[in-house]
Amino acid sequence: MTSADRPLRADAARNRASLLAAAEAEFAERGLTASVADIARRAGIGKGTVFRHFPTKEDLLAAVVLDRVDGLAALARRLATVPDAGAALLEFLDAAASRQQQLDLSFLREAGDLNDRLSESRGRLFQEITVLVERAQAAGAIRADIAPVDVILLMCAPTHVVSFVPDAPPDLWRRYLGIIFDGLRPDGAGPLPHPPPEAVSDRPVRAAGMPPRGPQPATPQL
Repeated sequence: MTSADRPLRADAARNRASLLAAAEAEFAERGLTASVADIARRAGIGKGTVFRHFPTKEDLLAAVVLDRVDGLAALARRLATVPDAGAALLEFLDAAASRQQQLDLSFLREAGDLNDRLSESRGRLFQEITVLVERAQAAGAIRADIAPVDVILLMCAPTHVVSFVPDAPPDLWRRYLGIIFDGLRPDGAGPLPHPPPEAVSDRPVRAAGMPPRGPQPATPQL
């Protein structure tokens, strides 16, 4: 077992979580120009402490992204046990959009070199979303011709839409999430004019902090 694999003590885990929260806020505010000194200052610790946890800024950035993606995957996994499958999918989409609205990490599209290190976490997230979609379809909550990739592509749509509205109210994105989810319901649904894409880039999961790189499988291979 490597040092990275060993469970952290409770105090060390709290310190790491505090450091990641400070780094996430600093990166969201300043983008990739955020310095380790700025992050340490925000976290109330010394630079040396940061480097003891993360040898390079790239390591810290990767940890921020992993934390966001893994958090969404864990939420999806928990929601897969909720009896109301339609409500579970809606709650997941609501949480994904809410997290992006609160702290947008879409600047990470410029950090494509992190993608190889995070592909496994992205794959897990896509798998968990697929489970939510298939459960909702089996329950008749969403239309049968929706593919998991459709939902993945719609994840960041609510907050993207309101980015074009000057001084938008903070909860305006919920209006568009409601419109999107109504479009997923089977009631009154007409045939879709085009099949779903076979591949999707990472852009829809910017809400999770995942930088895009080339096309990825729409449904990860198990």
